[in-house]
Amino acid sequence: MSAGKFKRVLNGKEVLALAFGAMIGWGWVVLTGGWIESAGAAGAMIAFLIGGIAVVLIGLTYAELASAMPLTGGEHVYSHRALGMGGSFFCTWAIILGYISVVAFEAVALPTVIEHLFPNYKIGLLWNVAGWDVYFTWALVGVAGAIAMTWINIRGIQASAFLQKVVTLMIMVVGIMLVTGSLFNGETSNMEPLFVNGAKGILTVLIMTPFMFVGFDVIPQAAEEIDLPYRQIGRILVLSVFMAVAWYVLMILGVSLLMPPAQTASSSLATADAMTLAFGGGWAGKLLVVAGIGGILTSWNAFLVGGSRAVYAMAHARMLPSFLGKMHPQYNTPVNAILLIGALSIIAPLFGRKTLVWLVDAGGLGIVIAYATVTLSFLVLRVKEPEMPRPFKVANGKLVGYCALILSLGITALYLPGSPSALIWPYEWAIVLIWTVLGLIFYLWARSTHGSEYRHIMRQELKSGHSDMP
Repeated sequence: MSAGKFKRVLNGKEVLALAFGAMIGWGWVVLTGGWIESAGAAGAMIAFLIGGIAVVLIGLTYAELASAMPLTGGEHVYSHRALGMGGSFFCTWAIILGYISVVAFEAVALPTVIEHLFPNYKIGLLWNVAGWDVYFTWALVGVAGAIAMTWINIRGIQASAFLQKVVTLMIMVVGIMLVTGSLFNGETSNMEPLFVNGAKGILTVLIMTPFMFVGFDVIPQAAEEIDLPYRQIGRILVLSVFMAVAWYVLMILGVSLLMPPAQTASSSLATADAMTLAFGGGWAGKLLVVAGIGGILTSWNAFLVGGSRAVYAMAHARMLPSFLGKMHPQYNTPVNAILLIGALSIIAPLFGRKTLVWLVDAGGLGIVIAYATVTLSFLVLRVKEPEMPRPFKVANGKLVGYCALILSLGITALYLPGSPSALIWPYEWAIVLIWTVLGLIFYLWARSTHGSEYRHIMRQELKSGHSDMP
């Protein structure tokens, strides 16, 4: 049986749904009330606009590189061309931690959110992990969801894209309902006070915004499966970021018009309660929770696509064991890479929610480190290869690049000790340390076992435009 190959099958709408669906996730459902409480309606919207500017600048560097090198693995390819094997391994290994952490966490988020629709469905206490009781039925929902998502991804990128497109459309319809309902039934007086805690309140929300926009980077990972002019890939990537910024701002606006601050502060799920007020029925709040579940699925699906392609890219370049670079002969997907990440998500619910929060926080550091490495690669390639064809070329590239690098390093600093959002010692830092040591082992193994073979492989990929060559 012949080996499978990546097929360019994704159209513009599917690519946009992949990135936008990854970014909106479940956060807008559970966190909007907290943002308004921390900074006020106007303060929270300003925080997201500022955070959005930072992510747009980073996204522009991605857009140029994705259009210039539309190969599976995205960051892996850019950082290799600019920084060599060491930089490439460092960047891709970091972002894989982020992708795996999100996929694993969604397997825990799903059964947690189901409780809003079916309270007290948890039965059969299994054990307690870090203060969190794990129940049989709760874990079973997460495991079943993980098996289903893994199966869909193995079946092909078109199956994943279809799920992403349908569910993202459903989320958008519900979100538009909330905003429309707030415009007709809300009161601007409910938004008072517009600002809470001044600059400190805005900063409190601003710190959280980078984590809400993670996901546009999935487009470069699947670039070899996108059937669009290369320039269009860059445009869609940037458009997805603008859409995500608008989405979060509109959700804050909708909730703040419908609920006064005191009511928002007392609500456990302000967005769903606002939806109930907008349409005068509990059905509307439940519909919004269903849309939130859809957000879990779109993030889960997108990061499984991105993570599996990143693992495949490293394996194909002989930086990870070669069996992880196997392509499915029928479905043209990196089957073993999908199975690896899928298996981790299947066992994730057994560890409870607390430990998975530690994992996703540590994974967030990995993603922003990759952002910084990509922006650095962008600047290096502008100097090193100024004549490289760039179908989507960023105007004022050096200025944009340096701003993006400074901002991405600033976001990285938010995870360090002394920051309000610093990783927790010792648990989250232990995850980072273990991942770093594991990466160092693989790096030394790759250098000693395959030597400089990766250079020939990467040269072949860039020349042929394919990463699935034998």
